[in-house]
Amino acid sequence: MGDHERRRELGQQLRVDSVRASAVTKSGHPTSSMSAADLIAVLLDGYLRYDFERPDNPANDHLIFSKGHASPLLYALYKAAGAITDDELLSFRKFGSRLEGHPTPVLPWVDVATGSLGQGLPIAVGLALAGKRLDRLPYRVWALCGDSEMAEGSMAEAFEHAADAELDNLVAIVDVNRLGQRGETMHGWDLDYYVRRAEAAGWRALAIDGHDVEAIAAAYDEAVAAEGRPVAIVAKTLKGKGVAAVENKGGAHGKALDDPEEAIEELGGVRDLTVTVAEPEPGEPHVFETGPLELPRYDVGDEVATRKAYGEALAAAGTADGAIVSLDGEVSNSTYAEIFTEAHPERYFEMFIAEQQMVAAAVGMQVRGWKPFASTFAAFLTRAYDFVRMAAVSRADIALCGSHAGVSIGEDGPSQMALEDLAMMRAVGGSTVLYPCDGNQTARLVAAMAELDGIRYLRTTRAATPVLYDADEEFPIGGSKVVRSSEEDDVTIVAAGITVREALAAAETLAGDGISARVIDCYSVKPIDAATLRAAAEATGCVVTVEDHWPEGGLGEAVLAALADAEERPPVTVLAVEGMPGSGTPAELLAAAGIDAEHVAAAVRRVVRAAASSPAS
Repeated sequence: MGDHERRRELGQQLRVDSVRASAVTKSGHPTSSMSAADLIAVLLDGYLRYDFERPDNPANDHLIFSKGHASPLLYALYKAAGAITDDELLSFRKFGSRLEGHPTPVLPWVDVATGSLGQGLPIAVGLALAGKRLDRLPYRVWALCGDSEMAEGSMAEAFEHAADAELDNLVAIVDVNRLGQRGETMHGWDLDYYVRRAEAAGWRALAIDGHDVEAIAAAYDEAVAAEGRPVAIVAKTLKGKGVAAVENKGGAHGKALDDPEEAIEELGGVRDLTVTVAEPEPGEPHVFETGPLELPRYDVGDEVATRKAYGEALAAAGTADGAIVSLDGEVSNSTYAEIFTEAHPERYFEMFIAEQQMVAAAVGMQVRGWKPFASTFAAFLTRAYDFVRMAAVSRADIALCGSHAGVSIGEDGPSQMALEDLAMMRAVGGSTVLYPCDGNQTARLVAAMAELDGIRYLRTTRAATPVLYDADEEFPIGGSKVVRSSEEDDVTIVAAGITVREALAAAETLAGDGISARVIDCYSVKPIDAATLRAAAEATGCVVTVEDHWPEGGLGEAVLAALADAEERPPVTVLAVEGMPGSGTPAELLAAAGIDAEHVAAAVRRVVRAAASSPAS
């Protein structure tokens, strides 16, 4: 059997196995898989370089299904490569199976979770950047994209960035099957549109018949020979190819075939071809030189912005750990990631105003074992939240830093004020959420973040604040600091970040009124120090939380959750930003929000008076 005939047969096998897998639970996306089967057959049989017995081989190519709903095709590929058995293929979507509805890294050959459209190609850009600039290995990154997801803004970000970075190790295969979930896509089979779009971004683009294995092979030959530019292969295909009941017909998306046995017979029956996939040439990733860890040290009383401490600490951590890389969304002179840039220019990546691409690139880089820290204004991370959410599904290890949080940024106004970031980051599965109040605390937490797993988020402040802690103080993740206390405390004030100094100032004022306040710096918002909070609540009988954030999902609700199952839960008063802020000085805005020292003191007086007049007191 010649190459072309074998590849045609393999394409049919992939279609049959996509139908069979989807028939097990009568769910899945077989028609979306069938359209791309020939594209994947040729890739697997002649162009992918991958050692399936060593998925951690650093020289392996990477294959990302940006159209993750075509998972039956991916699993059929794994069967054809000998990576899974037919029995496992037929466990698709069953409870406990590794073959989930959309791909996840539960499987060792899956780099990242896909299925939220518009994510695979941006992540592939991150992997390709890692190959070019970090690993410095010749592996290629292949991304199978759907035509529907080309409407996503993140795809435009990926096309722009890949061309700007001259990622000639990246190939996007666009499966233009014309039909989306509810009908025809915006551009149907207008291949010229997709070609023009890719070329306008700076890519080389090739339009082909996606069912002609000879044309596919010729396009792949051109793609691997391209120099200086990424390549987009725009392939016209038929959704449901090969089965008359569903071929090029609407209404079949996301549904198993009504008569799978008849469809399999129409496709020529079950096959059992096995492909010996070419292995990559051996290679080892580049290793950057390292030195000792010398975190910045600030004197107590110094005025230091935590955002600046972040930049200085990240540069120091990058000196000690050559795997640390930095990405920023064109605000590095505000987030102070520019300090890392100056110290380690080879490991800094300017992602411009493209926050989705920035987070996606970080996810791609961590696939290869790099430790990305991505920074921008905290408010702008909301654009990339779906990428953060999916990063958790990918079991990704990335660190995010959001600066300019809360009303305390001042005159810029509410469009720049992150007031929901703690809530959104706390909601991410397995995340760590940190909110330092001074420079030394920030430095220690940045160093700790480099060694943590999962999604880590650091909230930093624009304004310079007094250094509270000695440089040798320890700040364990999940801990807190009791910064003021006595045996006679009447109330506990819980604060974090910018409000720690307001809480301390309020405590000083209250002392003059004969009210003793315990102040807790809750720098680890998630995981939270429930033991210390419960002990303080029990000792003082009432709690006031204060935060530069909306009340929903922030510090106050984290404290309430920590106290929820206490045997005798004390009253908790939550002070937070309640109304839409405007422009003003930081002091004016903190006062207007009712979270400055004066308002904290007033709230505590009310709470203490209420406790004193309570029948239980």
